[in-house]
Amino acid sequence: MTVGVVGAGLMGSEIALTFALAGHPVVLADRSSEALAAALERLQGVYERGVQRGALPAAERDAAFGRLSTTTDLSGMAACGFVTEAVFEQQSVKAAVFRDLDAHCRPDCILATNTSTIPISVLAAEVSPARRPRFLGTHYFSPVTRMKLVEVIPAFETAREVVEATLALCHAIGKTPIEIKDVAGFAVNRLLHAFMIEAVRLVEEGVATPADIDTACRLGLGHPVGPFELMDATTSSLCLQVQEILQDAYGERFRPRPLLKQRVKAGYVGGRGKPGWRR
Repeated sequence: MTVGVVGAGLMGSEIALTFALAGHPVVLADRSSEALAAALERLQGVYERGVQRGALPAAERDAAFGRLSTTTDLSGMAACGFVTEAVFEQQSVKAAVFRDLDAHCRPDCILATNTSTIPISVLAAEVSPARRPRFLGTHYFSPVTRMKLVEVIPAFETAREVVEATLALCHAIGKTPIEIKDVAGFAVNRLLHAFMIEAVRLVEEGVATPADIDTACRLGLGHPVGPFELMDATTSSLCLQVQEILQDAYGERFRPRPLLKQRVKAGYVGGRGKPGWRR
C-alpha cells in the first residue's frame, strides 16, 4: 500500500521514513521543493545516526530512500491508501489540508492526523460526511524513528474496521499503538504537561535548576530525557501553546506558569540555534 504524509517537518519526515523502512512506497508532500529537499537531507542524517547506534541496517538505506518520493501538490496523494497529516499545529492550517485531501484522495483512503492536542472530531468535520468514517488520529512521538508509541484516536464517526486496520498498520511498521478517547490532549500530553508545569514551578520557587531537574528525572524517575531538555527540543513556544489549549479544555490545573510565558516572549524557546532552558 502506498502511504502519503503531508508535512515535511521533523515529525512528518520521520513518519514518512518509518513507513518507507517498513517497505511501503511513500509520498511526502510539502509546500516547497526546498522544504522537501531539506527534509530528505535531514533524514539522511537521521539514518546515519541510526546506523551508528546499530538501530538501522546500513544495507537497507538505498532501498528505504528509494521508496520515498516527494510532491508539492496534494493531487500526488491520489494513489495512496493511507495519508497522515503532520503540518503546523494550528486548526486552520490542518483544516485547509484536509479539505484539499478530501478533494484528491480516493474514496477508500484512510485519512489520519498527527495532531497532539486538537480533538479529532473537530478536524473530521472538515471533510465530507462520506469520508468521516475513514478519518482518525494517529499521534506519533518524537523522534518518530525511535519512539514506539502511537496514540490511535477515533473520531465520533470513525468506523470500527478503520480503527482496527490502523492499529494493525501501526503494529506492522514496528510501533506500539494504544487506542485513546477523543479528548483534548489525549492521554500522553495531559500527563506530560502536568509534569512540565510542575517542573517550571520548581524552577520559579528556586527549588532546583532546570539542569538539576532534568538530571533528577533521568536518574530518579528513569526518564530518557528531562522536561527542560524536552521543551528545548520541541520548543517552549509549542509547549506553551499546548498548555493553553489544555487550560481552555480542563481549567486551572493546566494554566501555563508565568516563567514559561515570560521566556517565550523573550525568545528563549529552544530549537535549532535558539537559546532555551539549558542554553
